Amino acid sequence: MNPKLLALYGLKFNPFAPEVPVEALHVSARLESFCWRIEHAQVREGGFALIHGDPGSGKSVALRVLAQRLARLPDIQLATISHPQSNLADFYRELGDVFAVPLRPHNRWGGFKALRERWLAHLQSCRRRPVLLIDEAQEMSVPVLSELRLMASAEFDSQPLLCVVLAGDARLLEKFKREELIPLGSRIRTRLATEAATPEQLLQCLDFVLAACGNASLMSATLKHTLCDHAAGNYRVLSTLAGELLGAAAERDLPLLDEQLYFQVFGTPPAAPRRAAARR
Repeated sequence: MNPKLLALYGLKFNPFAPEVPVEALHVSARLESFCWRIEHAQVREGGFALIHGDPGSGKSVALRVLAQRLARLPDIQLATISHPQSNLADFYRELGDVFAVPLRPHNRWGGFKALRERWLAHLQSCRRRPVLLIDEAQEMSVPVLSELRLMASAEFDSQPLLCVVLAGDARLLEKFKREELIPLGSRIRTRLATEAATPEQLLQCLDFVLAACGNASLMSATLKHTLCDHAAGNYRVLSTLAGELLGAAAERDLPLLDEQLYFQVFGTPPAAPRRAAARR
């Protein structure tokens, strides 16, 4: 982080950067429930879970929160893939890398057998449960998704080998409608839909992260409401707007981010969404 921002505003970290600490992320009741179900049931029983929503609606944040909680469990072997490969052989190699399995298959069955033996060895010896988190899962090809289903269980689905959490946008849901992926879609046991946020929900997240970064009064109340009313219900848009204002304020040596700065940087605010206008 820019040392000037730290010194000028007394920040522990940039509250609007993508790498904001997980502890600074506000966890909604719906996300809390989703994580609880994965932690206390699905990691033991295996199978698939799904996080879906539009870009910027909080899918990656949900994965980060879930990953931190799963990493605390002593009997879990956790692996994450942020941008999965669409080619089947490349996907096998990527799985081998994240689970520390020497996996360089010359054919599908060689890779499948090696991974299955790895899962069984863990289950039978140290009882560690493998969990795989995949972000941007809409980029996965139909053959890779189908193969992942086969790799997640054994003995005619009676022995789960892997818990998989997929996160993706509407394109992933469309893929699940294809006939080849109906068997995978039918195995999704836990779902979380990330939806457009209300201005009140955005404000709650903004207040939470500002308090966590060490300067709850970084912004005026008027500016916070203006940002939340014009972020189109999107967490990423909110962070982008706020981050740009923070940089502009530091450049001007301003002690406070306020609505006047908003006008200077962005001009006249666009018309508020109808739902926000109606609320007033």
